[in-house]
Amino acid sequence: MIREDRLELNERFITVFKMLEDRGEIVKNDRNGKGMGDFAERILGNKSYGHIIRAFLNPKDKRVIDYRHARTLCEEYGVNESYMIDGIGEPFGLEAPKAPAISGDKARPGGNILFTTTEAFAGSAVEVGGFAREDYEYFSIPGLAGSGLVAFPIKGNSMYPIIMDGDMVVCREVGGMHELKDNKIYAIKNNGQLWVKYVQRITDSRGRTTHLKLISANHLEHDPFVEEVNEYTRLYQVIRRISDL
Repeated sequence: MIREDRLELNERFITVFKMLEDRGEIVKNDRNGKGMGDFAERILGNKSYGHIIRAFLNPKDKRVIDYRHARTLCEEYGVNESYMIDGIGEPFGLEAPKAPAISGDKARPGGNILFTTTEAFAGSAVEVGGFAREDYEYFSIPGLAGSGLVAFPIKGNSMYPIIMDGDMVVCREVGGMHELKDNKIYAIKNNGQLWVKYVQRITDSRGRTTHLKLISANHLEHDPFVEEVNEYTRLYQVIRRISDL
């Protein structure tokens, strides 16, 4: 008999799969990299395993996804691991609390950009609920709409003169490693660490991103280094620098 937790995991997989279809990241009969075989290769490691994916999607089938492949799904498509593994939060978006409401007859969000400390943001990838209430607040900036935005202060001179010590950066979470663009500036969260760097992907023989090369703008003082991609790696593209607060 299949354990209840595995059945619930598979139900969340079905939900995420349908959302990925709605977003256009999976097109079942596509022959240009988004088909069922391509999805099976990224998740199960074999392009011919599309029939297994279909079995996972069939509530009447006894086959269900396991935790290892569920974590691969999170890594490949930017799914919130807290949701996928533990059923906490939403399938996509920041692993952070929702914007607090303002008291009154009508609840009003404080804004669409989460502002937090560098330390709290770095830790939230590996600790569910890692944001203490005093560690964050929400605000808005004219011209920056939408969800999935986070801001934090920069410490250090590794990105000088592009981003200065004491500046604040606003970032938007990317949907997955497949959306990463080489030589753009990202905030990278990995194993409780946080960097803001130019990023270049390093891939294996199957085109999977296995490592990231992180490059400082201040290359005279800070050498490039390589970080391994794992289930905790999250990428946020820097879209705004704010100085002289």
